[in-house]
Amino acid sequence: MIELAKSFSPEDIESRWYALWEQQGYFQPSSRPGLQAYCIMLPPPNVTGTLHMGHAFQDTLMDILIRHHRMLGHDTLWQPGTDHAGIATQIVVERQLERQGENRNSLGREGFLERVWSWKEESGSTITRQMRRLGASCDWSRERFTMDEGLSAAVTEVFVKLYEEGLIYRGKRLVNWDPVLGTAVSDLEVVSEEESGSMWHIRYPYANGPGEVIVATTRPETLLGDVAVAVHPDDQRYQHLIGKSLQLPLTRRTIPVIADSYVDPEFGTGCVKITPAHDFNDYQMGIRHQLAPINILTLDARINDNAPENYRGLDRFEARQAIVADLESCGLLARVLPHTLKVPRGERSGAVIEPMLTDQWFVAMAGLAAPALQAVRENHIRFVPDNWTAVYNQWLENIQDWCISRQLWWGHRIPAWYDENGQVYVARTEQEAKKMAGDKPLHRDEDVLDTWFSSALWPFSTLGWPGQTAELEQFLPTSVLVTGFDIIFFWVARMIMMSLHFTRRIPFKDVYVHGLVRDPHGQKMSKSKGNVLDPLDLIDGIDLETLVKKRTSNLMNPKMAPSIERATRKDYPQGIPSFGTDALRFTFASLATHGRDIKFDMQRCEGYRNFCNKLWNATRFVLMNSPGYTAPDESESIWADTTTGLINRYIISHLQQTESQVIQAFSDYRFDLAARAIYEYVWDEYCDWYLELAKVELASGDPLRVQMTRQTMIRVLETLLRLAHPLIPFITEELWQSIRPLSGCKHPSIMLAPYPLANPALEDAQAESQIRVLKQITTEVRGLRAAMNLAPGTRIPLCMTGPSISCLQDFLISLCRLSEVRELDVLPDYDAPTARAGEYQLMLEIKIDPQEERTRLAREMERLQAEIKKAEGKLSNTQFVQRAPEAVVNQEKERLKTFVTTLDKLSQQLDKLDS
Repeated sequence: MIELAKSFSPEDIESRWYALWEQQGYFQPSSRPGLQAYCIMLPPPNVTGTLHMGHAFQDTLMDILIRHHRMLGHDTLWQPGTDHAGIATQIVVERQLERQGENRNSLGREGFLERVWSWKEESGSTITRQMRRLGASCDWSRERFTMDEGLSAAVTEVFVKLYEEGLIYRGKRLVNWDPVLGTAVSDLEVVSEEESGSMWHIRYPYANGPGEVIVATTRPETLLGDVAVAVHPDDQRYQHLIGKSLQLPLTRRTIPVIADSYVDPEFGTGCVKITPAHDFNDYQMGIRHQLAPINILTLDARINDNAPENYRGLDRFEARQAIVADLESCGLLARVLPHTLKVPRGERSGAVIEPMLTDQWFVAMAGLAAPALQAVRENHIRFVPDNWTAVYNQWLENIQDWCISRQLWWGHRIPAWYDENGQVYVARTEQEAKKMAGDKPLHRDEDVLDTWFSSALWPFSTLGWPGQTAELEQFLPTSVLVTGFDIIFFWVARMIMMSLHFTRRIPFKDVYVHGLVRDPHGQKMSKSKGNVLDPLDLIDGIDLETLVKKRTSNLMNPKMAPSIERATRKDYPQGIPSFGTDALRFTFASLATHGRDIKFDMQRCEGYRNFCNKLWNATRFVLMNSPGYTAPDESESIWADTTTGLINRYIISHLQQTESQVIQAFSDYRFDLAARAIYEYVWDEYCDWYLELAKVELASGDPLRVQMTRQTMIRVLETLLRLAHPLIPFITEELWQSIRPLSGCKHPSIMLAPYPLANPALEDAQAESQIRVLKQITTEVRGLRAAMNLAPGTRIPLCMTGPSISCLQDFLISLCRLSEVRELDVLPDYDAPTARAGEYQLMLEIKIDPQEERTRLAREMERLQAEIKKAEGKLSNTQFVQRAPEAVVNQEKERLKTFVTTLDKLSQQLDKLDS
């Protein structure tokens, strides 16, 4: 007999199996001709990154799909790689240099880039090592990096072609500017959160004659760049001012009053200062009214020479204080009110982002967007859930040109060179540029490309484009993109546009958009809130003191540390236990609904760890009860000769339904439904019922019944392990290997075994109906025994009445064994049942004192009424319902339902005693 350890220990099997899978090349495509291709591109995580809950959730879903399709026999590729993450990586290395007393300027550009590459080689693979811990079955032999030679060549080719087509241009436009990093940043790298500030009401005098208007602003320092004051055209208060001029406070300039429907008459005073060089909405208004912008800030956010002399050189916030003081001294400050506003800050630097007019490179997007809209409109690309289609369409229909240049050193340097007259030459190489310039002396553009530019090429550059490779032909378009909703604009849409433009193919057929993983209370996980969970801590466990230290170190606001420590000690008094990878993966799958947000509840991890233990123990039972069993020839049908016996027909029939449910769930990207179907079959059907019924068969002494039961136990177990493998790969491989010699399967790994598909011919409605009756009767009898406080092992007769009692003979022995009854008495005329199972009326034949039974029932009913009152109190408490984890609330609802049902049954029993 094959031995399994007495208990499931995840750490003992995870590293062993993953190393073997990878060494054997099981993650690589089969490359056999004629197979259907299935490909997923891993959204490349930042090379600086570590695995967080969002990564772990998303990677689990991709791995489930990949393992599923690999077992379906498809030519399967999960293409991994990392992103060079321009800003993030440059910051990491610059901070490292600071600790060593150096800086990038002292090293020079080439020296700094050497340091970055050195850092990347030493520390840049942390997240891919962590992905392996999660069980990710990527083809690591094909791992790519966005700064690889091949991908860099693709980036250069795309830039040059777009420039030659007139779709890339250089111009002065308003961009998000990080004055600390000294670069333009994307909207995704800007975090806007509410902060307490002020609303300054400033008097703008009429340029001619007495009078003034009061303008409200949250940024008084930018009034030095005002070019107009705007009012709504229908605002009757200011109709007489439209077209008039105002004196701009603290300057010698006058500015016009203009009318624009963008103005909100309810905001402030209804008069809005217009500063096109330092506000995105004002910039658009300036274009509409042909107002020339005036930039008043240097790139490090100091007042420049376009402002009055006494403010020049001041930091923007120092200038704010000086300007407010001067306004007050001049009598131009009407009032100051407290105001809550959203302040945009750089995600990496924490600095307040400044809208800034700078010379940048842009991609003209309108022409690229039209085919991308058409591809979705004509259903060549499908969004799941479908509601994200409207979000995608809305953005593309109102698309703005894309700023692709960044003022950094780390990244793909823009392939543009300039002569001494500023003439630009865009080319693939410097030699090509010199040839275009007639061998004039040239200097290269200092800027690099936005990280999202290279990411937009990911689906085809990783497959060898611009070359015409076999991989490109086989795997493009890819099958599905799994991604979060926050990057539909920044990445998904741009991949579609670039792929269509350069390959004439869509990059993927489906876009599965998953929700954001939040804490149990629905709050976004963030280090500043102290509610971040590390997926590796959930896998390995972590003690309380280490967890506290981890959550309170390196906070941007150290003052938050005491409150975070208190919350951590309250929420995790024993730290976090070890759940293992499989339990975490099953938890993620069970949470993957089509909703926008996912509340992560650690109690689910505990429940699914118990599920793994249940599966482990079931396998041990099967092995211990199959001594001397010999596997049939593999050429035989897997279900040959297993149709003997009611319980075998029932469990095989139910398996077909489960297989159908799981296949459909995967097709619909309903990972939660797949997890539920597998859980319910394994726990409820196979373990709780079938194996208990199998014990009766194994003890029957009938050689045929014993043989057929052993064969069915083994084959159903082997099949359900394959069914569950994509979700819980480690434990299923370990258990499958233990029963593989008994099943006759010759595949070296469960990964390579075929995925179970339903066979309708094996469905047996009659067997399932009969077992359903058995379950109902057994459940009710067990309830009667509990209500009567009968000790386990006490066997008494069961009295029944109902139609077709004779059909119970098929499972009479099993019924008596599971219900712990001595015999079955049929009483056709019995009309006072104490329990009902479908059409059958049941009563345990036990002599009782009616008065004692009334007292017992009354006491139990009193206890249930108290429990009902307590549960109703909890569920009527709004704070409990809103703050408690969803699973806890649902559990309380189920408890209440059970109490009410039980109370009703006891009430019926009491009525019968009194009648």
